[in-house]
Amino acid sequence: MLRPLALCLLASLALALPPSARAAGKDELIIGMTQFPSTFHPNIDSMLAKTYVLSMARRPFTIHDKDWKLVCMLCTKLPTIENGLAVPEDLPNGKKGIAVTYTIRPGAVWGDKTPVSTSDVLFTYEVGRHPRSGVAAGELYRRILKIDVKDAKTFTLHFDRITFDYNDINGFGLIPAHLDRPKFTEPAEYKNRTVFDTDTTNPGLYFGPYRITEKVSGSYVVLERNPTWWGKKPYFRRIVIKIIGNTAALEANLLSGSIDYIAGELGLSLDQAIAFEKRHGKKFNIRFKPGLVYEHLDVNLDNPVLKDRRVRRALIYALDREAINKQLFDGRQPVAATFVHPLDWIHTTDTPIYRRDLKKARALLDAAGWTVKRKGVRYNGAGKRLAIELMTTAGNRSRELVQQVLQSQWRDIGVATRIRNEPARVYFGETVTKRKFTGLAMFAWLSAPENVPRSTLHSKEIPTAANNYSGQNYTGYANAEVDELLEAIEVELDRDKRRKLWHRLQRIYASELPVIPLFFRADAYIMPKWLKGIEPTGHQYPTSTWVENWRAER
Repeated sequence: MLRPLALCLLASLALALPPSARAAGKDELIIGMTQFPSTFHPNIDSMLAKTYVLSMARRPFTIHDKDWKLVCMLCTKLPTIENGLAVPEDLPNGKKGIAVTYTIRPGAVWGDKTPVSTSDVLFTYEVGRHPRSGVAAGELYRRILKIDVKDAKTFTLHFDRITFDYNDINGFGLIPAHLDRPKFTEPAEYKNRTVFDTDTTNPGLYFGPYRITEKVSGSYVVLERNPTWWGKKPYFRRIVIKIIGNTAALEANLLSGSIDYIAGELGLSLDQAIAFEKRHGKKFNIRFKPGLVYEHLDVNLDNPVLKDRRVRRALIYALDREAINKQLFDGRQPVAATFVHPLDWIHTTDTPIYRRDLKKARALLDAAGWTVKRKGVRYNGAGKRLAIELMTTAGNRSRELVQQVLQSQWRDIGVATRIRNEPARVYFGETVTKRKFTGLAMFAWLSAPENVPRSTLHSKEIPTAANNYSGQNYTGYANAEVDELLEAIEVELDRDKRRKLWHRLQRIYASELPVIPLFFRADAYIMPKWLKGIEPTGHQYPTSTWVENWRAER
């Protein structure tokens, strides 16, 4: 017991050092963020906190960079039809597929010096395809018909279709076969047995600039330089990610010097950051980055009240989202009409637009049978009260403020709202993932440019106990035309034709409202003057993916 206690005392002393002292040392960076990962497995659960941490310790095969261009990271060359590494092929069913060949970087090794190889590719494919493995987004793996292995570093993926993004395998999160294969003997139990969670500090799990050397659940994660990393040597010897769930406390920790930097992806809410800039802007470098961050309310469509589209439309007509944006966010978080950001080339303005209209909202509720009013709340003819539960991540002041406004505005049309929040690791690890929320769940989706939302909208992506809660269609939305559009968009190579399909999808989305759109978020990066090299991307791949470029300068 003495050694862990000593380590904790040393960590506390390090956290207490003033910013100037830490800057002078230039070998440690302490980051504050609001959420702790629910798992450290790269392919189980969808949570930004996990992605942020793992991006320092791993590398994807392909990724969109800060310029929104698809590039290689773990592979040596991006395959294209033009360079011959991607070859269309005829399939036995008479359709067209494509064979795409990748080569793993020669120097890539896991942290225990085991080479990153095609055996890891084959094992990852096996896990990803299994219906009981619990992988969050298994569609990529299901589309791969087979993998041909040329040698220890080169392999060919045979896809069952030619998509416009045929060479994008960003989501192929490599798993070390030499460590995790023994844990996969019972696939349904794999997500509870993976080495990523039972032995998180095992160096063999990581092949990035850093590796995780210590963690305390809900409190902090420590990463240190990975001696087997084959790329550019990272500047900082040690990075500590300190979890502070309350955003007001996060700000206080920055000002006291307990942390150096607030992660823009999971840090201060925009309203707090704007106020912080006015008070302390001269002491920090503050950057606001708009991007593909979609704040919304997932609707549990199994709820018989919310299953009625008239109720969903009434809820959005009751909201004054423009006023919320102006009053809480200084006009910097534009109201969302759909899941597609205006910065994305596929965006269309030809969708239903919902501005606050209490007359329409009340008429819709009347038509839906919620006509009896008692003490300001509506009831239906059977005496059922119109009450909805609204959930989000506990401690996020911005979301909690938005919740209160939503609650107030829905009260104006006779809807009672009960607010119930949970810590992020429970909320994302259990409640949202397993569709345990009964009404509305507030959170954000981060996407890549022109990201097909198959995992969130396709009827085959609804998480259930039968598929071990794989998929991200947490609303339970099922629409045959939407399914067809999602599949058609993916295989349409002509941009003009694809644009028309995208526009149709957005119109259906805005009309059906399986999700209530709120805002497109702008993230605030609050950095000490001496911290350089952080470049926000504006999409789902966080700044930490390029952590080796971060440095301290006097």
